[in-house]
Amino acid sequence: MKLFRTARFRSLYKKLPPPLKKKTDRKLKYLAKNLRHPSLRAKKMTNRPDIWEAAVDYHNRLTFKIVGNKIILRVVGPHDVLRKP
Repeated sequence: MKLFRTARFRSLYKKLPPPLKKKTDRKLKYLAKNLRHPSLRAKKMTNRPDIWEAAVDYHNRLTFKIVGNKIILRVVGPHDVLRKP
């Protein structure tokens, strides 16, 4: 699948420290190739079934939406970033 980054995702990604950017880049490669890669632990969000979340590491997540064969990346960062509107 092809990845598309929203402006919000790009803004949050820029603020990540370099080691976390590297982890995020690795996870995005997995996501593009295989949504079900075990290290992503991808699942639909319970309060928003049209939105998915995946693990970057123990403390950080990214959210995305699947539209056709596109993955639209929404946010990246700690859990509290996911809860902001």
